[in-house]
Amino acid sequence: MNAAVSESVSTEPAWFKSSYSGAEGGQCLEVAATSEAVLVRDSKRRVGPVLAVGASAWADFVRMAAER
Repeated sequence: MNAAVSESVSTEPAWFKSSYSGAEGGQCLEVAATSEAVLVRDSKRRVGPVLAVGASAWADFVRMAAER
């Protein structure tokens, strides 16, 4: 049996910018969750480097940031 892969299926992760980020640009990060890690990148350099963080480390970071 042969299964055709749909061209509409993307392997690119869905990136999200913080709701606190304004429309004027500035210093913003985007994050995307995958099954392996949480990915973090500079919203101004979308083809630049990506930081991969384990899910538990990301949860610790978010918890610590929320306490600030």
